[in-house]
Amino acid sequence: MKSSDPEGFRRTACTCDCPDACALRLEALPGGGFRVRGDPDSPFTRGAACAKIRRHLRRLNHPARILAPRLKTARGWRDIGWEEALDRAAEAIQSLRREPAAILHIAGDGAKGVLKEAVNLFFAALGASRTRGSLCDAAGYVAGVLDFGSRENNDIEELARARSIALWGKDLQRSSLHTASLVHRARRAGAEVVSISPQGEENRPFADRRIRIRPGGDRFLAAAVLRRLLDEGALPEERFACTRGGEAFRRVLAGRTTAEWLAACDVPPAEAEALARLYRDGGPVATVIGAGLQRVLHGGEAVRWIEALAVLTGNLGRAGAGVYFHLHSFHNLELGWTRGPDPGRRRAFPIADIGGAILAAADPPVRLLWVNGCNIVNQAPDSERTAAAFSRVGFTIVVDAFPTDTAERADLVLPCTLMFEQEDVVGSFLHEYVQHAAAVIAPPPGVRDDYTIVREIARRLDPPVPLPEPEECLRAALRSPWLETSLEELRARGAVRSRRPAIAYEGLRFAHPDGKCRLPAAIHDEEPAPAGYPLRLLSLVRGGAIHSQMLPEEQEIPPAAWIAPESPGLAGIDPERPVALVSPLGRMPVRLRRLAGLHPEAVVVRRGTWMRLGGGINRLIAARVTDIGGGAAFYAQFVRLEND
Repeated sequence: MKSSDPEGFRRTACTCDCPDACALRLEALPGGGFRVRGDPDSPFTRGAACAKIRRHLRRLNHPARILAPRLKTARGWRDIGWEEALDRAAEAIQSLRREPAAILHIAGDGAKGVLKEAVNLFFAALGASRTRGSLCDAAGYVAGVLDFGSRENNDIEELARARSIALWGKDLQRSSLHTASLVHRARRAGAEVVSISPQGEENRPFADRRIRIRPGGDRFLAAAVLRRLLDEGALPEERFACTRGGEAFRRVLAGRTTAEWLAACDVPPAEAEALARLYRDGGPVATVIGAGLQRVLHGGEAVRWIEALAVLTGNLGRAGAGVYFHLHSFHNLELGWTRGPDPGRRRAFPIADIGGAILAAADPPVRLLWVNGCNIVNQAPDSERTAAAFSRVGFTIVVDAFPTDTAERADLVLPCTLMFEQEDVVGSFLHEYVQHAAAVIAPPPGVRDDYTIVREIARRLDPPVPLPEPEECLRAALRSPWLETSLEELRARGAVRSRRPAIAYEGLRFAHPDGKCRLPAAIHDEEPAPAGYPLRLLSLVRGGAIHSQMLPEEQEIPPAAWIAPESPGLAGIDPERPVALVSPLGRMPVRLRRLAGLHPEAVVVRRGTWMRLGGGINRLIAARVTDIGGGAAFYAQFVRLEND
């Protein structure tokens, strides 16, 4: 990469909650405004950036953006100055210094970066309560740690060297543009690509074969393939030499026939045979696991059985193979200091049931909420209960740039900078580059970055809470055993690659002390659909926005609900009349649309629309927790359609 920005554009990096973490070029246009594109000099981004980035530019100067602190009064919202806002926030926190567990800090990944993470240090120093688990990928991440002893992937560029690729629940049309590009490259080089998804045809442009599966059935398909391979002698004893738990694992497999495993996932025998042939004969096979398939009650189990399939067929620990799942986005940075000296002593609330946990809290109850980096009321399950929990808290402070469903329930809103307006350092949960996110656009007057906000409050407390300078935070994060760089070098180059090996678990040597992989010892049945609710609700990602980061005019209200033309859920529904999606928690008007190839037991709604506009699919989804990791089991919800 060149050491200086050519005249006319500036280099930076994307800080959105997206695995690709693209290197970007921002160009000032002659008539005003900006144009953004992927940096062609980046060895990973290669000049390509998604539509979400271009849409982000609209957010910067949108009329709905909050440009001054807002205080809720009996008469509604009132803009106040920063000094008053910071004084009020500091006074509220100071009143709880002797009872810090009554403060709950909810932080999300709405924007990535070291300085976003550094906010956590303030609340750790206070001893405030925190959250545990994840709304995104906790079950799958912990599954890898249980199986392998750590969560590592082959370098994502190894996808291009695969002879075969299995896409388990990975929607390449709407997520990770660069994974899609690598799959295209592999396919052009002759790789066979198989897609496994309840949406069936969603990956038609990327896959040679598309297997439609019952929602929540992935672990049963993996077991069916393993049982078939075991029966035909394709899993000899030496394949188990790198594992522990083989005896219990084989007992589970033997407990059902291949046909019975397939009945559980609703996959035809011919499709399972093709998948077995791919894993048996098509190596090296790269296994790409989407986050959606682990957002069910037994999501960790699903990932573990897929990983077992890769291990026992020899498709791990070598070039062109491997299991790909979300890494930790800061796995190449040193951020232990942001958690404080003793994070285990702080009270932790389950993020998957945050509303219920706040309402149930005692000794002490939650008296102050601080929310940054997430629209938690909209994005957590059981949104109405989360909103009710907010109303029970004495004082709520939200740091955000827009009047989201969460900001609307605050007592004090502190407006923050957006991407391109603040310097930061960002990692990726897909690739191995750490990048400099330069501040390339001046923020509007009246907004401040998240870390500056907490530093201003920290110095107002008695005694003050010392927090490091922003630049020292960036330098501390770069003191990682996986990096050999300085902040000066990173600023000059734009990005550096970590020193991690390209092949994870090479030679099937794993990170457990004995070097062996752990095999799952159980498999649980899926819950049957409850009476009156025949459809599994899949609140999937959308192509044009990250979660709820949409402008009001970009939202389709009522939201679309996609259903298979042959679905039994359509029985008795008049499509010419208004339709609502109904769960035991409530109802939401939808626009009914048919989607050929979708599993007939599923209904798909793209998540992120705002509750206050009539959207907010999480109003219908009960707060349930995954088997491991403390993840949110969003896709365990059953619903029905009704005419209004």
